[in-house]
Amino acid sequence: MKPNKAKAPRNKTIELSPRETALYVSGALRPKAELSFPEAENRVILGDCLKIMDKLPDACVDLMIADPPYNLTKNFGKSVFKEMDFSAYKKWFDSWLKKTVRLLKDNASIYICSDWKTSICIPEIAGKYFILQNRISWEREKGRGSKNNWKNCLEDIWFFTKSKEYKFNLDAVKIQRPVMAPYRDNKGNPKDWQTAGKEKFRLTHPSNIWTDISIPFWSMPENTPHPTQKPEKLIAKLILASSCKGDVVFDPFLGSGTTAVTAKKLGRRFIGIEREKEYVALALKRLELADDKPQIQGFENGFFKIRNG
Repeated sequence: MKPNKAKAPRNKTIELSPRETALYVSGALRPKAELSFPEAENRVILGDCLKIMDKLPDACVDLMIADPPYNLTKNFGKSVFKEMDFSAYKKWFDSWLKKTVRLLKDNASIYICSDWKTSICIPEIAGKYFILQNRISWEREKGRGSKNNWKNCLEDIWFFTKSKEYKFNLDAVKIQRPVMAPYRDNKGNPKDWQTAGKEKFRLTHPSNIWTDISIPFWSMPENTPHPTQKPEKLIAKLILASSCKGDVVFDPFLGSGTTAVTAKKLGRRFIGIEREKEYVALALKRLELADDKPQIQGFENGFFKIRNG
């Protein structure tokens, strides 16, 4: 992961040398036996989630955010996830998901990320264990076009709960939108809008279609070399909506650490599992940086801005 050449002045991508990677990886948890909650709390665990989840304690998770490999052939560090026959992929998907059930508290929420093709199987499999509440579709504007098909700019996040009792903090995820027509009532007061300096804005309820997300790119300080990194702003919406401060957020496919980093910035605890050493190192580096830079790009003064990049 050592850079091949000097970065451009505005390139803020987090990159680590082999020496730095080894140093950070040494700080990861590598359990050989069952873990108590205090041992797992706020830790990045190095290993395969299918094995590690068997070592975690029962009912320790308030919110799970899972971003498993989609059914595509893609390089993840030194490993390759290969596209499978769809029935085989569904079997693999079920193999890890069923292990999460005992880890979740009765009022836990679950979010599962997917592309359009993977989406087809998620209600069928997750519906065996959880209650489907909604499907969020968000615009992923990054990506290459196609000469013989529509460019894919859409991903889904499926929202499930373990029971009918769950948290949803509506006020925490309202969106700040500019006011195009600042109407006033008969007394001259703003009608359903407010001001911050010269800016006039209205707080609106969030829908299940999100067009305000930018994928991390080279000039954003959260960017890493991970090929499918999710934006902190995206994960922040899920964490704020479905957990409270001090709750435990679990990610069985942590990647370069976005879920853990965002949880930390928002005052939640976390447990993350990742099998690739270079991504574990990036996650631990980002967690370290979050101590001095707790900001989430696109989330300011308690409200979500129109864009995060």
